[in-house]
Amino acid sequence: MGVPLRIRLYSQTEERAYEAAAAAFARVTELDRIMSDYRPESELRGLGEVSTAVSADLFAVLARAVEIAEATDGAFDPTIGPLVALWRDARQSRRMPAPSARDAAMRLVGWRNVDLDPARRAVRLARPGMRLDLGGIAKGYILQQALAAMAPHGVTSALLEAGGDVVVGDAPPNRDGWSIEVIGADAQFAARAARLTNAALATSGPTAQFVEIAGVRYSHVIDPRTGIGLTDHVTAHVIAADAATADALATALTVVSPGSRPGILSRVPHVAAFIADSSRDP
Repeated sequence: MGVPLRIRLYSQTEERAYEAAAAAFARVTELDRIMSDYRPESELRGLGEVSTAVSADLFAVLARAVEIAEATDGAFDPTIGPLVALWRDARQSRRMPAPSARDAAMRLVGWRNVDLDPARRAVRLARPGMRLDLGGIAKGYILQQALAAMAPHGVTSALLEAGGDVVVGDAPPNRDGWSIEVIGADAQFAARAARLTNAALATSGPTAQFVEIAGVRYSHVIDPRTGIGLTDHVTAHVIAADAATADALATALTVVSPGSRPGILSRVPHVAAFIADSSRDP
C-alpha cells in the first residue's frame, strides 16, 4: 500500500497471534498486487477498453467506488489516475503541471465511463487512455480484509492502522471499545471514536503528502473537477462500518465546499463525520 501497516491484537496464545498477523499481512500483499496503481502487472493496471473479467475483490472495490462517486457528485472519482500521475511528477519537479497536460488528463476523467457488468464480474473503461486510481478507497478495503483474515486464527479483537486509516474489530478484553483520539473533534464524534468496535475511522487531509510551488502548498488530494491539488487545509475524519466507504468519503469531504457536505452525508447513511479547517483557526 506504500505506507507502514501497524497491527495490535489480542489472542489466547502467542502462536495464534503470530499466525493471525501472518495471515493479515499475506492478505494485504495479495490485495496490493491486485489494486496497486504503482505495479504495472497489477490487475487494476490491466483494465482498458476491452471488457475484462476481474477478481471478486477488485470488482467489489470498483462497485463501491462508483457508488461513492455518484453520491458525492464526482468529488471522489476512481478515474482520476491521469491527474494523479501528473501531480506525482509535479511533487518531484516542484513545477505545476502544464495546462495542456492537465486539460488532456481531465478529458480522461469521469466515473460514468466505468462500465461494470455484475453478471460477468467484468469491467470496461469507455475512453482510450483512462487510468484508474484507487488510492482513496482501496486502503480501507484492504485493512478490513486483513482484519477478517485473522478471524480463522481465533483473533477478532484487533486494530489495524495504515496511512491515516484505522480499522478495528471486537473490543479489547474488559473494555467497551478501542479508543481513538481525534484531536479537536466535537463531543459527539470524539465519544464515538473513543469506543470504536467493528468499524473504521478514516482521515484525509493535506498534512502527509503535498508539494509547495511558488509559495502555494498543493495537497496530494486532487479535485477531479478541476484537476488541481487542493490548496486549503481541510482534514476530514469519517467513521463507518465499511472501511472502503469511510476511506472514500473522507477524501470527498475534503474536496467539496462546506455547503455541499450535509447533502453528501445524507446520501451515505450510518456514517459520522468531523471536518476541521485549520486555515480558519484564529
